[in-house]
Amino acid sequence: MQEVRRVISAIVMNESSVLARVSGLFAGRGYNIESLTVAPIPNSDLSRITIVTKGNQRIIEQIIKQLNKLISTLKVIEHEEMVEKEMVLIKFPAGEHLGDIQALCQTYNGGIVNAGEHMVIAMAADESKRIEHFLEASQRYNPLEIVRGGIVAIER
Repeated sequence: MQEVRRVISAIVMNESSVLARVSGLFAGRGYNIESLTVAPIPNSDLSRITIVTKGNQRIIEQIIKQLNKLISTLKVIEHEEMVEKEMVLIKFPAGEHLGDIQALCQTYNGGIVNAGEHMVIAMAADESKRIEHFLEASQRYNPLEIVRGGIVAIER
């Protein structure tokens, strides 16, 4: 069976040890988590955990089944039609081409978010594939540090 990339969200109770149980579920079965994002859902006592993983259809079905079995899980969503975004922060030397960096960031829904005497921090927020392209294009400006955030997704 062919391995496919899947984005899965779980609506869970916002309480201690839930994340440990979710990550333990993956670790215990040898499944890899490519991206993991957790944030509280506003005005509730719930959180949304967004997981990006790869596996064949049988593995994905097993992951969803096991997530649903966790006591603190209220709902599991295997995203089909979604809006997906990822954020990245990149630190560049201040002497590099500021205008070019700004233009590049704007192409990927971002911009320069902080500047100092010796460095500039830029941000982009876009689809994961486009973030990959942004990272490739940014290499010509000699990044000092790169920090990627996890993927967030919402059903259309």
